[in-house]
Amino acid sequence: MPQEIHIPPRRKPEDDNGYFEVLSQAVFQAGFSWEVVRNRWPEFRRAFDGFDIETVARYDVRDVDRLLADPGIVRNGRKIEAVIENARTMRRIIADYGSFEAYLRSLDDLPYHERSRTLARRFKWLGRTGVFFFLWCVDEEVPAWEDR
Repeated sequence: MPQEIHIPPRRKPEDDNGYFEVLSQAVFQAGFSWEVVRNRWPEFRRAFDGFDIETVARYDVRDVDRLLADPGIVRNGRKIEAVIENARTMRRIIADYGSFEAYLRSLDDLPYHERSRTLARRFKWLGRTGVFFFLWCVDEEVPAWEDR
């Protein structure tokens, strides 16, 4: 029997924290079972303080240790550290552009491949597939999967 493919819903996040949560999900899904990450996502929300950008950006080594010991999430140290660094990056972007959505609008004139490269360079552990997943989920324009 073929495996059922889950296509995530598309919706514009309500705020910057919503964008950060979807970006973090893309990080944790990279190279991992999407089903496992999706099923554990309520535990990720709890462990990462609801993906509040300011809170996660202030995480330190004690928080990393706490997350590495949390059995409810995928305990990958490099991905945990990437999410924390991405919170700090988002905080800087929001300071520069007013919101993460305004930052995305500043990339609107770029062809998809340039936009994708820009986001992948700016955020840790976000490759081509992760960028596609992120943009798809936050209801941004993306090419057909085969053309990405």
